[in-house]
Amino acid sequence: MTDVSIFLVTYNSADLLPALAESLDRSIGVSFEVLVVDNASRDDSAAWVRQHRPAWTLIENASNVGFGRANNQLISLATGRHVLLLNTDAFMAPDSLRLSLDYLEQHPAVGLVGVQLAGEDGVLQPSARYFPTPMNLFVQRSGLSGVFGKVRLIDDTDWAVHRITDCDWVPGCFYLIRGESIRTVGLFDPLFFLYYEEVDHCQRLKKAGYQVHCLPDTTVVHVGGASAKSDGALTGGGRQLQNLLNESELIYIRKHFGLSGLMLHTALQSTLLGCRWARAAINPAKSSRAADHKTLLALFWTALGSTRWGLIAA
Repeated sequence: MTDVSIFLVTYNSADLLPALAESLDRSIGVSFEVLVVDNASRDDSAAWVRQHRPAWTLIENASNVGFGRANNQLISLATGRHVLLLNTDAFMAPDSLRLSLDYLEQHPAVGLVGVQLAGEDGVLQPSARYFPTPMNLFVQRSGLSGVFGKVRLIDDTDWAVHRITDCDWVPGCFYLIRGESIRTVGLFDPLFFLYYEEVDHCQRLKKAGYQVHCLPDTTVVHVGGASAKSDGALTGGGRQLQNLLNESELIYIRKHFGLSGLMLHTALQSTLLGCRWARAAINPAKSSRAADHKTLLALFWTALGSTRWGLIAA
């Protein structure tokens, strides 16, 4: 049996695929198959796979069904003992897959393994994370960690990168899952179109008794995570992504913290966004940002309506 089934979801990824394929070719010590879902790319992503990697299994969707749902399409086709979800902008070191697989097989209580992530510039990215809560989302976004010192931030810097870490969740760009755990809890909840699907999945793994570990022994270069959020004007594309983030966040909060948790989250986020809007509106130096803060507040409340207060996806 193949050691690992590697799942790729492509969406306008043609410029990334050659480097990704090269990094896979350099992987040592593990047998693997590659299965791809193309989410109706407008570039030549699917054509590149057909021409340059004909051995890869390819599904071409007629529309973009989202990251989690696309990965779910591949479960029935996988023949590997375990599954690796790999972003098209995540490039492994030659030993990344072998070290992660060895660790997974040596620790039967572990259902999921992530690794240390870094940007192209070598700067380390948050890789071992705490679960989001209404309170830590507010504290992290408001910058009030000094006031709320006992609140564990999602990207808590106390987690050292030089030791193996038993954490709450790891980012989905390199996401090695024990095959048995998929059979036990499934993969992604299809309610999540984009964002929070791996956070929800790790919640379910933990509730089923599995551990989630992050390994420091190898590094994966994650290009997409290297750029910080822009302070510039909120573009049309930015509005779309923000809306998807809001919807998934609300669904996650309602699912795991109930209606009371969602009410708290709504109050905290509305207060934060409203204060930023008001401060920008009365400050001449920041008045150009007032419209963006107003838009962000409107998008948040729009997502509350479109998800029926976190009960369903739009």
